[in-house]
Amino acid sequence: MSKLRGALSQIEGRFESAERSPYDDGWPREEGGPVAPRTTVAEERARSIIARNDSPDVPFEQSINPYRGCEHGCVYCFARPSHAYLELSPGLDFETKLFAKTNAAQLLQEELAKKGYVARPIAFGTNTDCYQPVERRYRVMRALLEVLAACDHPLTIVTKSALIERDLDLLAPMARKNLVKVFVSITTLDHRLARAMEPRAASPIRRVDTLRALAAAGIPSGVMVAPLIPALNDRSLEEVLERAAAAGASMAGWILLRLPNEVRPLFKEWLAAHEPRRAEHVISIIRQSRGGRENDPRFGSRMTGTGGFARLIARRFDLACRRLGLNREDDHMASRGGLDGSRFRPPSPAGQISLF
Repeated sequence: MSKLRGALSQIEGRFESAERSPYDDGWPREEGGPVAPRTTVAEERARSIIARNDSPDVPFEQSINPYRGCEHGCVYCFARPSHAYLELSPGLDFETKLFAKTNAAQLLQEELAKKGYVARPIAFGTNTDCYQPVERRYRVMRALLEVLAACDHPLTIVTKSALIERDLDLLAPMARKNLVKVFVSITTLDHRLARAMEPRAASPIRRVDTLRALAAAGIPSGVMVAPLIPALNDRSLEEVLERAAAAGASMAGWILLRLPNEVRPLFKEWLAAHEPRRAEHVISIIRQSRGGRENDPRFGSRMTGTGGFARLIARRFDLACRRLGLNREDDHMASRGGLDGSRFRPPSPAGQISLF
């Protein structure tokens, strides 16, 4: 595994009571240079597990995040500011100080057993990746899937990880009942760029292989070209879609880079270090696509942006999808129709589902 990290600094969060600043105390650095911060995981007893959503910009009503923070370290991640609520840095803390919700499956079972619960698809991977590296050890996502599979509850997943292949034994039977769809996020096929932007996520080619494995298992799958970053990875849009379609993807989507709160200075710091010649041009196009600002939180435009660049990307995306047969309305696997919630069977409080 790479020792690289996405963020370059420990930027303060909005709610921190202490302020950090670098200080040279005159001592020489030890041989080998600075040591990359290690990942630590705290086991968290969550009080609730299903988050409800009423935003018109996202296609789900409820979601679950098995972890707080994400070791993938994607520098552009819009979830980074959430660590500020823990009085931790959205920078390096977000990708090194993680929290595993070890009671997640128990909470989910209790929630599904409540009288009047309505089975609407639960989205995973909407904030942090449910298949990030620590999932190998904690298996929180696996336990949640076991609960949902036993209840025939629909779900969707977005991930950058090949670890999802571990759970094909659960996902494939659910797919045969129209209970699951999976999107693999592929931002670029350029390994150098991916290593710098997403240092601990699976390589781009490995993600294409994961799409192939999902399709072979009969699981409706798609590719998310997200985020699309002007003058950085937008030129590979069609190539990513082509490789995904060849691997068996039937759906596709894209999101323009968002720079909310603390993500903005972190991303600009990363640009200056990794892409200094393009940095000014990248930010200029972002401003053009965000009404003159570097972030536009308004519903209806925050995911796709506005202006000439955003329209060009949307046109390129639509033409490529049409040529490749992605998002076809007459294809069941890419259908806009929802997943099947009619099969749902609440867990029985008497003979509770085995979680492990």
